[in-house]
Amino acid sequence: MGELADDVVELVLDADPLFATLLGIAGRDDRLRDVSEAGEAALRARAVEILDRATGGEDDLTLAVVVHQARAVIDRIDAKLVEHTYSASFLAPVTGLLATLPLVRPTAESAQRDFLTRLAAIPAFLDQVTARNRQGVAAGRLPLAHLVRSAVTRIERYLAAADPFLGVPLADGLLAERDRLLTDVVRPAFAAYREFLLAEIAPHGRSEDQPGLCALPGGDVAYANLLRMFTTTDRTPEELHRTGRDVIARITEEYAELGYPTLAAVRDRMSTLKWRDAEEMLAVARATIDRAERAAPSWFGRVPVARCVVQRVPEADEPTAPLAYYLDPARDGSRPGTYFVNAYRAQEQDRLGAEAIAFHEAVPGHHFQLALLQELEDLPLLRRVASIDSHIEGWGLYAERLADEMGLYGDDVARLGMLSADLMRAARLVVDTGLHAFGWSRSRVVDFLRESTVMSEVDIQAETDRYIEMPGQALAYMVGRLEFERLRAEAADRAGEAFDLRAFHDLVLANGPLPMDALARLVERRFP
Repeated sequence: MGELADDVVELVLDADPLFATLLGIAGRDDRLRDVSEAGEAALRARAVEILDRATGGEDDLTLAVVVHQARAVIDRIDAKLVEHTYSASFLAPVTGLLATLPLVRPTAESAQRDFLTRLAAIPAFLDQVTARNRQGVAAGRLPLAHLVRSAVTRIERYLAAADPFLGVPLADGLLAERDRLLTDVVRPAFAAYREFLLAEIAPHGRSEDQPGLCALPGGDVAYANLLRMFTTTDRTPEELHRTGRDVIARITEEYAELGYPTLAAVRDRMSTLKWRDAEEMLAVARATIDRAERAAPSWFGRVPVARCVVQRVPEADEPTAPLAYYLDPARDGSRPGTYFVNAYRAQEQDRLGAEAIAFHEAVPGHHFQLALLQELEDLPLLRRVASIDSHIEGWGLYAERLADEMGLYGDDVARLGMLSADLMRAARLVVDTGLHAFGWSRSRVVDFLRESTVMSEVDIQAETDRYIEMPGQALAYMVGRLEFERLRAEAADRAGEAFDLRAFHDLVLANGPLPMDALARLVERRFP
């Protein structure tokens, strides 16, 4: 099993060398993704060979992760998202590169030279993306026109602003070469890709009437596979759609218990709760995380040694970035675990959900989950680096509710924000399946979110585009959260007064991300 797990780690890191660098795992620091058809075919063949070998063995948990990660490589390649994904901050090949490559912090001179090699490779990478975009158009896998325009705008912001790659620390002797590469190689390559988008892709953009995968060739099969990958369950789009509507109804009842009988009443309250400026957003995030870190030892037997830092999302990324996100620390210590706050048009954003998001992304959410993994040296590397959204995002959403149990919300307004964030995640079950399985138009998604949530208009528009370009991923949050709650409740029923909540939390975090069925087996063994 050890050799098989190691092979999957190599597969996953080869599929995304920049991910490896951000994790602090050396060996691929000079590479970018190979998104050519030949490159993806070679990766897929390796994944199939691993699945053929993935049978039996005593370590069924590691085997479950092996199978999930190998299948995930296959499902992503088969969905051909690279051919029609342009704007999503982290998923889209080009805008994702602009968002993540500047986060690299090479320390050793060899790593810094590798960074320059990576910069030099950007034109070849953009050539690969260009070829795949053309293939997508030829095959009828067309993007939405406005998302192509969004990608063009993102590249234009890059070209017009101070280059974010200048923020990557390098030795003085390497600065002249970096500047030459940026001026003569990198920026011209991005400018050429922008011209390609305007000339060859934008004219073929789909209308907003058919934004889902179900409107594309092979889209139904691709969505079914992505659903399985992201939720690690066999739930159908119909089941998930229905679950979303049921959870929305339950949350609406909770609003009433707080004295808000209608969503209109919640929106009226929200209208009085705007941010003064970006600095206030960051200050509240820091205070919220500090409060959670102080309370955590009463609810967790083990907490990560590393603290969580707070930073603002780079301004060039703000219009298309999520409301907030967490980037786990690099294993080599070059970058701390960081909670990024999106201060885009801060005065227009309501502050209702600020605490809930901080609990989700930082403490006791993703920071506890992912920073702790780096301390678990006895766990196979695969189990520490695997990306399993139902476990990772399910825990983040569970952490929002756990923070309420811990008494961390500052007041009923902050608790109202928790419910508002919950409502958005429940609505995702409805609109993601609506888009990609049932043929909803973009306007129908926007109308549903306006009617069924208390999201701001800025968030509604950004989230809708996220669901269009990241099919299935948004489902992982609520599906995972509901599974964590179910497993905890069943374990408590079996153990009775002997149930130890701290032990439950330690168990589900100290074994790394797992598919939901494997997590269920783990909990049943510990709490029989």
